Amino acid sequence: MTTADPKAKRKTKSSYLRHAAKKPRGHRELDAGMQGLLITCNMNERKCTAEAYSLLNEYADQLYGPEKFVEESNSENEDDVEAALKKEVKQINVSTQKQLCRFQALDSGANNVVFIKTHNIEPDKLVHHILKDLHTTKKKKTRAILRMLPVSGSCKAFMEEIPKYFETFLEPWFKVPKKATFQIVYKARNNNHMSRDDVIKALAGVVVNLNAENKVDLRNPEYTIIVEIIKGVCCVSVVRDYILFRKYNLQEVTKMDNEEKLKKNTCFPPSKIDGSIGSEERLEEKDSTKKAEQAEPPATGAQDAFQTQESTEQGAEKETNVYRESKQSES
Repeated sequence: MTTADPKAKRKTKSSYLRHAAKKPRGHRELDAGMQGLLITCNMNERKCTAEAYSLLNEYADQLYGPEKFVEESNSENEDDVEAALKKEVKQINVSTQKQLCRFQALDSGANNVVFIKTHNIEPDKLVHHILKDLHTTKKKKTRAILRMLPVSGSCKAFMEEIPKYFETFLEPWFKVPKKATFQIVYKARNNNHMSRDDVIKALAGVVVNLNAENKVDLRNPEYTIIVEIIKGVCCVSVVRDYILFRKYNLQEVTKMDNEEKLKKNTCFPPSKIDGSIGSEERLEEKDSTKKAEQAEPPATGAQDAFQTQESTEQGAEKETNVYRESKQSES
């Protein structure tokens, strides 16, 4: 048997971790120019991805119909080389179209954040449709998903490129003759070279340059511009009903408001089975009794004392008459 050389260098734990941390870059990672959805989760990215696929396919079928895949067609026997080359090119195109599913999960570059790349789908329209239905029905359909933010556009996260990209990206919402109120929501993950204030100032300046009548409204804006920076990618979207849909939080949007809770707890319809009266009928009954009491003129103190005194005297006379009649009958 051969013994190991004690002088040989052993690999340290850090070397293994260094190799494990390296991930191949490419089409499996969020990059500039992509559209899709950023989904935050509660420490369970695998379950979050599964829930996202199920939820997105359910509502995408309602908006766009079922997903259709291109099938390979069996062509006839070709004799010449040109036809064979055309057949091979066609097969390559078919295989690439099959890979372009309308939803594809990619590495976002941040923990507890899942990026779903979309193909031939409008992310902002789809997410608004999902949140509108959840807000109306109050039906909870997910457990791991927290927020679902559409990514309508993306660019490199550099101050030289961001204003140029936003000038063309924001035109459909804010360019003359269109005008609207807006607010800007900024979040950066795994990025230290971008300044929050600089990005917001540059973005607000672009919106005002498109139309001077565009105004900032932090309470109830018509549009909310969401800026999410992850590593070297800047994701952006323009959404509606951001405050109404609880900052696009799927867990919060299904909860009832305080006014809805009060209505549900206090307003009960009258039951036909046990004949009970609802709260509204009880309030009406109390109001009617109060009105009746107020309609009767209150008696003065002297009249009350006179009536009580007269009633006591009449009672005393009745008692004496009964006592005399009983004495006479005994005698």
